[in-house]
Amino acid sequence: MKNKASLLYKILLIILDALSVTLASFAALALRFRVDGGRIPANYLESAKSFMALNIVASILILASLRLYKSLWRYASLTELVNILLGSGVSVIFNVVIYSLSYKPMPRSYYILYGVVLAMCLIASRFGYRFLRNLYRGRTHGAHMRRTMVIGAGEAGNMIMRELSSSDKLDAKVYCIIDDDEQKHDTYIRGVKVAGGRDRILECVRKYQINEIIIAMPNAPKKNIREIVEICRQTDADLKILPGIYQLVTGEVAIENLRKVQIEDLLGREPVRTDLHEIMTYVCNRTVLVTGGGGSIGSELCRQIAGYHPKQLIILDIYENNAYDIQQELKKTYPELDLVVLIGSVRNTHRMETIFENYHPEIVYHAAAHKHVPLMEESPNEAIKNNVFGTYKTVAAADRYGVKRFVLISTDKAVNPTNIMGASKRMCEMIIQMYARHSKTIFTAVRFGNVLGSNGSVIPLFKKQIEAGGPVTVTHPDIIRYFMTIPEAVSLVLQAGAMAKGGEIFVLDMGEPVKIVDLAQNLIQLSGLKVGEDIQIEYTGLRPGEKLYEELLMAEEGLQKTANQRIFIGKPIEFDEEKFQTQLDNLKKLCNNDVDEIKEEVCKIVPTYQVDHKGEGERKQ
Repeated sequence: MKNKASLLYKILLIILDALSVTLASFAALALRFRVDGGRIPANYLESAKSFMALNIVASILILASLRLYKSLWRYASLTELVNILLGSGVSVIFNVVIYSLSYKPMPRSYYILYGVVLAMCLIASRFGYRFLRNLYRGRTHGAHMRRTMVIGAGEAGNMIMRELSSSDKLDAKVYCIIDDDEQKHDTYIRGVKVAGGRDRILECVRKYQINEIIIAMPNAPKKNIREIVEICRQTDADLKILPGIYQLVTGEVAIENLRKVQIEDLLGREPVRTDLHEIMTYVCNRTVLVTGGGGSIGSELCRQIAGYHPKQLIILDIYENNAYDIQQELKKTYPELDLVVLIGSVRNTHRMETIFENYHPEIVYHAAAHKHVPLMEESPNEAIKNNVFGTYKTVAAADRYGVKRFVLISTDKAVNPTNIMGASKRMCEMIIQMYARHSKTIFTAVRFGNVLGSNGSVIPLFKKQIEAGGPVTVTHPDIIRYFMTIPEAVSLVLQAGAMAKGGEIFVLDMGEPVKIVDLAQNLIQLSGLKVGEDIQIEYTGLRPGEKLYEELLMAEEGLQKTANQRIFIGKPIEFDEEKFQTQLDNLKKLCNNDVDEIKEEVCKIVPTYQVDHKGEGERKQ
């Protein structure tokens, strides 16, 4: 059907062009002699008629050679206009040649008038289509057409406006443009006025009854985007954002697929960027083991490591479905990769010893852990068995079999912990620091906050609750957290592996913390819903072991700068290793017997751990 419609469209254009050539020929003579007040001489009319058929055929061939029958005229631009003028000029030259060679009489002014009239007819037949099409769209959509505001008067904004005006799929009309550049104020882009800066967003939304706002500032700093989004959230308009101008050029996204503003856009800081190409040489041609390789962080580690040509990549995970998913993905993406996927638990001493003996990994990323705070509060012995002694067994095997580098994935919840999960991760850090003092293996830990979109994190939970119609549950109106993206977390882990000298705890400067209730409100509004009307927010109270805020460093640790301005090193805290080893032996017996006093025993090992017996979760000040 599309090919048939295209053929009919070309035939229609050819017919219109034939009529245009005919009209231009006689109109040129009429204009020439109308000026003198006389009629057109018969010999001039005879000349025009005798060459009319030849003139039409030649002109159509000229226009065809300029691809004017293959252009999409709803996207017609300066290029098509130039080709029309060029085609008209060549047709004029053809007329000069045939009349001169045939000695047919024709006034000299005819050629100029013929060219002008022909060009006007060709332009009218092409660009008139766009005018009629836009008029038709306006009448058909009418009140249903989205009244759009574009924020950003740059090239991205111009491209969006052009697409909105020409696309059949987009029933939108731009009524105003917003830009902070004062030099652009009161100017026009495609007939639409740049009304002012961000201070006029709310006023223009009311004035033009805007129901859709598109942020077209792909290169703007995240801080600016966040501030503008905060202003737009005060309106009821549907808010969308252009991901990046290069994605339009490469065809990765179309204007029809403008994404909703995502929570990552509201963190208020630039993403951490690490030049991994320079630091990942230590992975090349090495055997790498990733424990917990099927999890959110572990799987991203595997993806990035696989791209730097390891000698062999070993994925260990207790959950077979997760392991299978990342296995299939890596096989497809990196068919030449020597990939080994193993099912097993870091708690199994014999299993870990066998893996290290058989594969002799040179680099280990230890991401296997129980991380869900409320669940671990209900099963504290399992948190200790998996996190503490799973790490201990993996570290001991790494030391015994001569692993070159060992990187532990830690958490900000290890700082002044109020939950057993955080306390268990603090003990993991202590195990790393203890072995680092005596082993030839370089042991290090990486500590970061909440990871956006990871399994069990708050964002997927909020999305499910919104899809279900609410309510969205927040534990406390004042609870705050540090957030980072999965690629940021993994880039930090990989860089730590390269920078580590032994015993460090690497910490990411994650910018300002974010209130969880703000994330909930943003996600509701950016889903096109209204807080309190469409979706309710309910406060459920802090859960056992949960505190209002997380810290990234204990006061005793201090900070040491690194080459990366966003990465710091915490000074290791001194502790009695012999006493710590004795405490671990006792703790192992207690957790294996599933005693109820396990938290009190952990308090003896981690003095900063404060057991929340009442379940209020907030750390005492």
